Amino acid sequence: MIICKVAGTVVATEKDPNLSGYKLLVVQPLGLDQAPEGATFLAVDQVDAGEGDTVLVSKEGGGARILLGRDRIPLQAVIVAVVDAIDLDSPSTDTAGKQA
Repeated sequence: MIICKVAGTVVATEKDPNLSGYKLLVVQPLGLDQAPEGATFLAVDQVDAGEGDTVLVSKEGGGARILLGRDRIPLQAVIVAVVDAIDLDSPSTDTAGKQA
């Protein structure tokens, strides 16, 4: 899974019938510092995310299809969570239990 920022939406009036009813969003992968990292891609939204939201994306076709419970759907990525916070700043301790 990867952390991404929702960059926009996709409107497609004509699409594969297996995609009917699904919202497609453009997502931008983020590094741990939350800076953009890599190319944008499309993901099916399962959590009602919106533009500007930080989200967790499962980016593996087979796993994405399992999450949707649809074997024949042509997709690679699914948004599975809206991220409320990312906490990487925890004090380190030495082996004696003292804060460094």
